[in-house]
Amino acid sequence: MQRIDGPLAVIRSARPSIVGLRILDIGCGTGSFARQLAAEGAYVTAIDPGVDAIRAATAAVPQVSFLKGVAEALPFDEATFDIAVMINVLHHVPEMAMQSALREAGRVGRPDGVVIIIEPLPTGNFFSALLLIEDETVVRQAAQRAIETAILSGMLIRMTTLNYVRREVFRTVEDFLDPVVAVDLSRRDIVEKDKSALIAEVLAAAHLNSEGSLVFDQPIKVDILGRC
Repeated sequence: MQRIDGPLAVIRSARPSIVGLRILDIGCGTGSFARQLAAEGAYVTAIDPGVDAIRAATAAVPQVSFLKGVAEALPFDEATFDIAVMINVLHHVPEMAMQSALREAGRVGRPDGVVIIIEPLPTGNFFSALLLIEDETVVRQAAQRAIETAILSGMLIRMTTLNYVRREVFRTVEDFLDPVVAVDLSRRDIVEKDKSALIAEVLAAAHLNSEGSLVFDQPIKVDILGRC
C-alpha cells in the first residue's frame, strides 16, 4: 500500500498514473502543486482569485494554464476534467458559498472523474501555533460540514476518506511566520502588533528536533468524491 504523506500521494491513490489526465487545481496559489502535477505528465489547469498569485504562477510554471477565478463559479464547461482538487482551499471559501464550490467541482468533472478535497483539521501543534494569529476553528469545521452536506444531499458520492499528518520543519520562528502571513497578508498586522510575545508562544507550541529546528504537525483529512 502506498504511504499517504501529501497531496501528490493522494492523487496517485486515486489514479496510479496521471500521465495525460486533465486536472483542475482549484485555489492554486503560486502554482507549486500545479508544477508537480505537470511534471508527472498531467495536463493542468489552475485557478485562483488572487491576481498576484496568478501572475507569479504564470511566470514560474509556463506549462500550466493559470486563470483568475473563484471556486464557487468555475469558468469551465461541464465534464471537462478527470480530477478536480482543492488543497487547503474549502475553508477559505465563504461559508455560504462552500456548497456552490463543491457543486462546481463536481460539475466540471467527467462522469468517471473524482473530486479531491484536502483539508486541515482544527488539531495539531501547527494549528495551536496558528491560533495565536488567526482562529480557524469555525471555518475548518464549516468546511467539514459542507462536505458532509454535499454527500447527504446526493450532490457527490464519497469514494474514500484518508488521513495523514503534514509535518513541517522550520529553522526559526520567522521561517514559520513568513508562509503563514503570505497566505493572508492581513495577518501581518497581527504578527507585528506584539511580535515578541507571539514568538514566545510559537516556540512553546513547537516540538524541537535533534538539530534544534521547530517541528509542527498538522492532521489532514482527505475526501475523494465522485459524481452522482
